[in-house]
Amino acid sequence: MPKRYRPNVAAILQRADGRVLIGQRSDYPDSWQLPQGGIDRGESAEDALHREVLEEVGIGPERYAITARTGPHRYDFPFGEDRRGFGGQEQTYFLCRLNDTDDTHIDLSATCGEFVAVRWVEVANFPVHLAPPMKQRVYRDVLERLFAAP
Repeated sequence: MPKRYRPNVAAILQRADGRVLIGQRSDYPDSWQLPQGGIDRGESAEDALHREVLEEVGIGPERYAITARTGPHRYDFPFGEDRRGFGGQEQTYFLCRLNDTDDTHIDLSATCGEFVAVRWVEVANFPVHLAPPMKQRVYRDVLERLFAAP
């Protein structure tokens, strides 16, 4: 039986200065990643993106514009299938440019608790090595496709 992949979206939120947002995971404090999440049944990828960004970092869709997308990109779960029978995730990545540079609106206490901290990093210095291991290859590929960065 072929492996099933959960439909998923991920956001690369970019400020005017070029820096992108990453979050420190609450369940794995040594890991930093992009906001992401599953696409619910009947939901479009864009609607899932808006919902996940709002839930995870509190930034509403009125504060950014989608300027590019790439995907699908797949990665496998390291410990096999999850409780729903998915063996990995199939993600569409969206590059989203913030309409302003004010990041003081990020109040993690008002979000779902996915992240305990956020920081803005330069794309050229994106800490792929701090991403969960199963996502690192995908992150490198996505960054190269969207920013022509190694």
